[in-house]
Amino acid sequence: MTTVSEFVIQRIKDWGVSRVFGFPGDGIGEFDGALGKTERDGTGIEYVRPTHEEICSLMATAHAKFTGEVGVCVATSSPGAFHMINGLYDAQMDNQPVVAIVGQQGLASIGTFTQQTSDLERVFADVACYVETVTTPEQVQAVVDTAFRTAILRKQPAVVILPHDVQGMKFDGPPVAHWVSRSSGAAPSTRIVPEASVVRRMADIINAGEKVTFLVGAGAQGSTDVVLEAAKRAGAGIITALRGKDVISADVPFHTQQVGLLGSLPSLHQIQRCDTIVLLGTNYPYGEYLPKDGQARGVQVDLKPESMGIRYPTELNVWGDVGATLEAVLPLLTQKTDLSWQEGIADEMRGWEDEMRKQAEIVYDDGVNPRRVIQAVNDHLPEGVTVTADAGTTADWYGHHIRLKRGMRGDMSGRLATMLAAMPYAVAAKFARPDRPVVCTIGDGAFQMLGMNELITVKKYQKQWANKQFVVVIMHNDDLGQVSWEMRTEDGNPMWRGSQDVETMDYAGYAELLGFRGIQVHSDDEVEAAVTAAFAFDGLTVIDAYVSRNVPPLPPHITAEYAINTAKALLKGDPVELDVVKDTAQAFASETLDRVKGALHLGGDRHDDTRHDDTKHDDTKHVGTDEK
Repeated sequence: MTTVSEFVIQRIKDWGVSRVFGFPGDGIGEFDGALGKTERDGTGIEYVRPTHEEICSLMATAHAKFTGEVGVCVATSSPGAFHMINGLYDAQMDNQPVVAIVGQQGLASIGTFTQQTSDLERVFADVACYVETVTTPEQVQAVVDTAFRTAILRKQPAVVILPHDVQGMKFDGPPVAHWVSRSSGAAPSTRIVPEASVVRRMADIINAGEKVTFLVGAGAQGSTDVVLEAAKRAGAGIITALRGKDVISADVPFHTQQVGLLGSLPSLHQIQRCDTIVLLGTNYPYGEYLPKDGQARGVQVDLKPESMGIRYPTELNVWGDVGATLEAVLPLLTQKTDLSWQEGIADEMRGWEDEMRKQAEIVYDDGVNPRRVIQAVNDHLPEGVTVTADAGTTADWYGHHIRLKRGMRGDMSGRLATMLAAMPYAVAAKFARPDRPVVCTIGDGAFQMLGMNELITVKKYQKQWANKQFVVVIMHNDDLGQVSWEMRTEDGNPMWRGSQDVETMDYAGYAELLGFRGIQVHSDDEVEAAVTAAFAFDGLTVIDAYVSRNVPPLPPHITAEYAINTAKALLKGDPVELDVVKDTAQAFASETLDRVKGALHLGGDRHDDTRHDDTKHDDTKHVGTDEK
């Protein structure tokens, strides 16, 4: 006899699933039992059990990103289901196909307020593109197939709810009968190509441009070669969105990395000076870093219709797969003979890279320079590595200093930008590519959330990975650093220790308790040796870097608004005011600092009485930082 659970397991295998990320509970118990049975007889799916259901859904999202397959996560009814929601929103907001299989109490319990019974369809209605409860064996085939098909086509999460008693019911296949659907398990193609007239218009717009910029996102994954060929013919510069960082190799000279808060000055200059912008598979969210209205003709190519024409008034919106669309456009592109635009971009980028290294070499007296740590990591990245970054200042350093070459992968929680995702992403990457090294860059606040737990998961599974190299780089500054800077720069408020301080602990020692290698870094001159040792070790190494909390992760061309708001925050009594001003002075050019000084009225009135601490600082101390 085949049960509903056994059928579902076989069906998801037919959809190409070889691994699920799950956490058990009685609401999904019959299904888990069937998974265990197939594991014992060697016909099953690999079951990875991390330490929390939220980790399961984040790992499923990362699996989809790193493999191109559908990610699958499994959890029990109400509490387990609720825990998975954050990771499913990560899949939704980063356009990833994920299917969640969620338990429910028995059919008779639904609507009767019994323990761990809730309206799961209503709970998941916002996050999922498709959510359905299986109430009969005859229905299950159609529900599972629809969930996978919809997740793939819409690039969104879908949810299948299996009540506990339905999981164990006999399954004979859907009969040929009224009201019964017999569904297809054939995977659909998403290589959509626009009609010929649209392709011609797109080529005409690109050909007419003299200063063309391609803004490339994660939606162009798998299209590297055709994007590069199109850019070469158009004489275009390339900017990558943060999640598209690994689509274009860092050694392409006219690739200027990101734009905006986490970007480069050459990228900003491209945006300010281009006459044509082509958005390829990106929903880049910061409109203030896109061309001004009327400055540039715009084309956008995307598989998500709702993402098109929403950030910039594009002239042409193309519904299609980036690679397939560019393959159609390529023969119609005229080879530019004047490459001065592209060559100028490449020349400026070489200067920017020198500037980034200079920023990494600055020595602060209140902690290790975080830029130096990430620059050293970048300099040691091995071939085929996957690098993950967390939300927070680690994302800034990742954008500014990590340079991914062809064959390397990198990703993070993008539009959701949830904290702690870097660790489950890194572990999922290790499962996806067990023969390749992984680097996780994460802040201490995010590591304390659930990241620490995942060292336990690594301990459980690392023996099955051919390459065990796993480097965890913790930015240890006892501060929720990104939020502290956002309070200053966006709202003009001082950093508030009550919300921002992170309780310190020995992360390297914690790693050693689990049998891993832990290295503490307390000074800049220890960085190189620590990173070298980590990449020489075939196992997990935690680099516990005690970095300054005051190095500003601000945009490459700081705006007057940011400068003025930072000044307001200091005037209101930022508890680390002197270090903020001092470290900002060291990090930014005098042109930027002049703005901050002007906003602070330095050399004028004294503001000692507004500070929260007991130490009074002369204005001359602030002025004196300019000499550094």
